[in-house]
Amino acid sequence: MNTSNNTVVLDNYLGLLKGLSRENKIKLVARLTRDIAEETDKKGEEVVDKFFGAFKSNKSTDEMIAEIRKSRNFNRTIEPF
Repeated sequence: MNTSNNTVVLDNYLGLLKGLSRENKIKLVARLTRDIAEETDKKGEEVVDKFFGAFKSNKSTDEMIAEIRKSRNFNRTIEPF
């Protein structure tokens, strides 16, 4: 959504919320704040999960390095001018 649509939606919600008591508005703000905090925590966890624990192997790092080096083949030929 673009900014002008967001503003219209927010204005409509504000119109609906004006009828609430002060106490209910405070409760709503607390719930929204908690929801935003939980959302932020979940996003942080998702980012970490993308980078850690995605690759699983029973091989040691030394074994993997040796396997990678052994699988390399150099077939580059240098052509004379």
